[in-house]
Amino acid sequence: MSITLAELAQRTGADLQGDGSVRVARVATLESADADAIAFLSNARYRAQLASTRAAAVIVAPAAAADTALPKLVSGNPYAVFAKVATILHPRPSDASGVHATAVVHAHAAIAENVSVGAHAVIGAGARIERGVRIGPGCVIGAGACIGEASLLHANVTIYDACRIGRRAIVHSGAVIGADGFGMAEENGRWIKIPQIGCVIIGDDVEIGANTTIDRGALDDTVIEDDVKLDNQIQIGHNCRIGAHTAIAGCAGVAGSTRIGRNCRIGGAAMIGGHLTIADGVTVSGGTGIFESIHEPGIYTGVFAPLPHREWRRVASALRRLSTFERRLRTLESASGNPSHRIDSGEEEH
Repeated sequence: MSITLAELAQRTGADLQGDGSVRVARVATLESADADAIAFLSNARYRAQLASTRAAAVIVAPAAAADTALPKLVSGNPYAVFAKVATILHPRPSDASGVHATAVVHAHAAIAENVSVGAHAVIGAGARIERGVRIGPGCVIGAGACIGEASLLHANVTIYDACRIGRRAIVHSGAVIGADGFGMAEENGRWIKIPQIGCVIIGDDVEIGANTTIDRGALDDTVIEDDVKLDNQIQIGHNCRIGAHTAIAGCAGVAGSTRIGRNCRIGGAAMIGGHLTIADGVTVSGGTGIFESIHEPGIYTGVFAPLPHREWRRVASALRRLSTFERRLRTLESASGNPSHRIDSGEEEH
């Protein structure tokens, strides 16, 4: 499949500069592109590659448009235009509708038109599968669960009973939606399991990465709002709420009953404690631990910059002794009769 640059401009909303009759068939990087490809520049560090690329056309921001004589699509958000172009040139193959002979579909499940159910999938009693849904091989859809219109479940996804997924969702292989939350009460040195009677509610246009797990609520529901993007191997605890348009990178963990606002960005391997509130518009850097609520938007980072190991050990040793240094400083200030501003240790004084 190839398409003209003029048609791509019209379909993506980008400005066309140069020969709109140029045809392209695929997307590629500036370095690897050849005469049938369109490349893109969204990171200034690759700007020098514009001069040497063999691409037929490029996608650039206005500031870089003059750096190349190639036909181009110009946009203030070239990465978004690239995403649209890639979707046009590389559409996902559609599965033929119908239920595979080895799938097990309960007699009381409701399957709409144009649904594809793969080999060895299982759909429970009362489940509702809406129009255009594609369910991969080995998926399990629990009793009373609902999968919204045009959603895609890759192979071996598990949706527990009564959980609901909105329209146009993408759920990657190995994801588990609606397993029991980690709710335990202790009595006489032993654990008593607390029944988890809520469910998981997932909005429209949500993507859930491979092997990501979202626990069902203990009493209320765990809620993932519209357009949330979850990377691979993320854990979302019971009764959490993730606000619309928030993106969370791989290996992050969110403990139970935490609310994350809208338009947040959580970096990979970030750890967020339970029963916290994260305001709208917060960015948490990768590897950061969040142990108190955040009430103001902004960027929050709690990770040391990398150091040579020997130097890191010296810094860590000094940090362990900070409370000792603080006590010595207060003693010296008291003896001199000239105390400086109080050092806030983060703890109450007694």
